[in-house]
Amino acid sequence: MTRLSLESIVPAFIILIASLSFHEAAHAWAADRLGDQTARRLGRLTLNPLAHVDWIGTVIFPLVGMLSGLPLIGWAKPVPVDVRNLRAPRRDFALIALAGPASNIVLAVVAGVFLKMQGGLVPDGGATVLTGALALAVFLNVLLAVFNMLPVPPLDGGNVLAGIVPEAAARLIDRLRPYGFFLLYALLLLGVLDLFVWPIQRMLGTWLL
Repeated sequence: MTRLSLESIVPAFIILIASLSFHEAAHAWAADRLGDQTARRLGRLTLNPLAHVDWIGTVIFPLVGMLSGLPLIGWAKPVPVDVRNLRAPRRDFALIALAGPASNIVLAVVAGVFLKMQGGLVPDGGATVLTGALALAVFLNVLLAVFNMLPVPPLDGGNVLAGIVPEAAARLIDRLRPYGFFLLYALLLLGVLDLFVWPIQRMLGTWLL
């Protein structure tokens, strides 16, 4: 993670919390539409950050990472889904997982459109507070979408993959779920994630900006 200046941390943290809340609310909305009202009953079908924040994964880890530049992976409270309520459990669970990253792409596109309406980024450093915040929203939301689509459980990409591969392969993916964060940190420390996440993030972010 890149170390941020103190003046950049506040807007970055606010945008991150809002984006994660939108992401989790999208999971809840998709589950509700596909027949499972568990998230609705638990108050997760909302954009209120307090419903989605995990104080360690959503607050402490991101703030420490922003201040120090340490490679810390954060998380929000996962949206509960009872697959027994879904009409086609494997397919629908994959669609619910996909809704989160898709919502971040939507936010990135909207922020990019508003940024272009404001004249875009100014190369000589003349960006306003608004254009800087919009550019940051594009960057963070594209990063959230790309990172979460990595095919590693418990990330959304792992859940999408489990929904489209044969059942035997899906069971193998599910067995990896308890070790997912250890695997992610291993890939991160070995530099493997840099080969996939950042190039895709830069490509999409540059296009939107």
